[in-house]
Amino acid sequence: MICLRAIPSPRLLHLPHIASSPLRRLRPSAVLRAAAMSSSPSVAAPTVAAPVEHIVLIKVRPEAAASGAAAAMVSALQALSTLVPGVSYIHAGPVLRLRSPAAEALGPTHLLHSRYATKADLAAYAPHPAHVAAVQAHVAPNALDATAVDWVNAAGAPSPVAPGAAVRLTLAKVKEGVEVGQLVEKVAAATKDAGEASGAKVSFGENFSPARAKGYQFGMVAVFGSVEELDAVEGDGKVEEAKAALRPMLDEVMVLDFVVDAPAAASL
Repeated sequence: MICLRAIPSPRLLHLPHIASSPLRRLRPSAVLRAAAMSSSPSVAAPTVAAPVEHIVLIKVRPEAAASGAAAAMVSALQALSTLVPGVSYIHAGPVLRLRSPAAEALGPTHLLHSRYATKADLAAYAPHPAHVAAVQAHVAPNALDATAVDWVNAAGAPSPVAPGAAVRLTLAKVKEGVEVGQLVEKVAAATKDAGEASGAKVSFGENFSPARAKGYQFGMVAVFGSVEELDAVEGDGKVEEAKAALRPMLDEVMVLDFVVDAPAAASL
């Protein structure tokens, strides 16, 4: 995992864009809330059958949020969508809600979500001069900590993201003796019915970048049309059944929500 207080090189941090707004924190709710469910330009994200997902959770310094430095960081990262080839989709913005004790403990205030057609595209993004410059000028001075995970989507269908969408992110650690591949298979089965019932589109898979992940081995995003649609699945019978089926395999789960806003008209 990369701690931004001691970043030796921005090449180690994959980060593209983050919109500034106050962090709204709610009490932690059920730890597995997102495990049963399935960012960005002004149009829906291009559909990539099996995208490489890249998630970075950022804890911004309080003074950066108050001074507007966090907003400048967001704008700089957002601009990478047109500056770096190979980026299929990119969103950055504030966390809407921290939904589990693990999320509360980690304390991220912002999140970056980007997608790539291949691992090679993700690898090329990291050292790109525009990305390096954005990290050096805006991320490293303003962030206390970062956590990152990457996975190849193992879901059977794409999960396009459009402005206004609400996204639930789940990161998980498996119990001793459980293979991550087993969890991926179980999630595929569990989310098939639950996703159809909730209307969520999901992407999930095994994390392949453990160095920056704080031990998280699995990631999933569940995409809903709106916050109201996301909230409507709370207590849904099929969702609860899916969570119950997954719970015995999981050691720790971090859950948070974020909203994809249309890009601001203002430029840097």
